[in-house]
Amino acid sequence: MKWCIFFAVFFSSTMVHAQSYQCRAPSLSNAPPPARKPADEPRRIKPISGYTLAIGWSPEFCRLRQDSGRHKTQCSGDDGSFGFILHGLWPDAQGPSYPQWCRATKALPPAIVKRNFCMIPSPRLMASEWAKHGTCMTKRPETYFRISRIMFGAVEFPNMDRLSRKPLTAGALRSAFAAANDGLRPDMMRLKVNRRGWLQEVRLCLGKSFRPQRCPVNMKAVKDDAPVKIWRGA
Repeated sequence: MKWCIFFAVFFSSTMVHAQSYQCRAPSLSNAPPPARKPADEPRRIKPISGYTLAIGWSPEFCRLRQDSGRHKTQCSGDDGSFGFILHGLWPDAQGPSYPQWCRATKALPPAIVKRNFCMIPSPRLMASEWAKHGTCMTKRPETYFRISRIMFGAVEFPNMDRLSRKPLTAGALRSAFAAANDGLRPDMMRLKVNRRGWLQEVRLCLGKSFRPQRCPVNMKAVKDDAPVKIWRGA
């Protein structure tokens, strides 16, 4: 689904999946507990100026977490094998700070967790994203995750297996994403890369209308000529 036809399908209710090799939403009898605001993170209620769509590269995240109980649903392989997943949809504001933890939350209903699991394969992460970011956008978790599904579903992914098998720079990876998505330019995205040069996340900058826009100058960027490696998984 291309960005140029995004508004034509904004109100569709299609199920959206992560870029997964396979996914089996687990049977959930209990909802994840609501996420609590850490004591060192302030509550900030600010006018929203745009959004960031943060898309995580799961093979790198799970590289050393296959046996982690905390990340079992995403990394053990029992519930699926994932490529790109949605980390979150984050509201932005003018200046260096952004809205967060706008109000307290209740536990997410199991039906919401199950419906969105193949996009965000971690009930704990779902609860955290809703509490920290979603509450600053809407009053209902159903609405937050519905918008998130649509935005995630609007992204076309380049062939990561092919890209991982040749020398790659940050500029080339951004260009590959731009080539796969009408209306997206390299300066409308940022990459998160760890100290060893492995890709962790792709972040798309969106305006108030949810259309891609040039990333703000204060948003840290990896230099175009910086080498980037893509971990395909064990």
